[in-house]
Amino acid sequence: MKKLENKVAVITGGSSGIGLATAKEFIANGAKVVLFGRGKQALEDAIQELGANSLAIQGDVTQLADLERLYAETKARFGGIDILFINVGQAKLAPIADTSERFFDEMIAINFKGAYFSLQKAIGHLNNNASVIITTSWFNQIGFGGSSLLSASKAALRSVVRVAAAELAEKGIRVNAVSPGPIGTPLWGKIGLPEDVLQGAAETITNQVALKRFGQPEEVAKAVLFLASDDSSYIVGHEMAVDGGINQI
Repeated sequence: MKKLENKVAVITGGSSGIGLATAKEFIANGAKVVLFGRGKQALEDAIQELGANSLAIQGDVTQLADLERLYAETKARFGGIDILFINVGQAKLAPIADTSERFFDEMIAINFKGAYFSLQKAIGHLNNNASVIITTSWFNQIGFGGSSLLSASKAALRSVVRVAAAELAEKGIRVNAVSPGPIGTPLWGKIGLPEDVLQGAAETITNQVALKRFGQPEEVAKAVLFLASDDSSYIVGHEMAVDGGINQI
């Protein structure tokens, strides 16, 4: 029997990178998958690739009405939710001295508010013994220049994972985090650095990784699959690092 046979999974930020790789893993293991994101074409392309056991719902995690619609449509199509992967996020950099109020609000709205209410609005739709996984980041634990809002928002989510795990445990719902290190996804190219600076940063980071390479989305997806399945049935409130050793060695 497949690990996620007949399970229903919702993935926010699921149309590319880690989210899409995870959707493929989930479907390969028997799940029905709902993808949620802002880009219509990217969602359509993902569903074309994933096949009949997938559904795309367009919306914005910062809009609570969109989140309510996501879960209502998921329930109407597939029933209650067994797996929730809160993966949407924005990785842009700016020094503290140059951070505008607009940029602050944008980062916190997407990375913290969006993730927080993605969880809150899902709670009433989660089946008993469901698994929730939230994407944090290796930036949680370091002082990487320009990452103050990225690091702070993801560190806040690490705390939410612990609290939510305590609050939902009585229903057997497990809440955990996956913390990707440097991963080769489209997000890397959107952090707001010029191409030459981006290349230099990539080389510096690669030299700091024990395995001397960026990870692949599929490697993170394997960890998410583990946390989503009964293989991790006694793991609660944990943050699993998939970082090539950059924050471990």
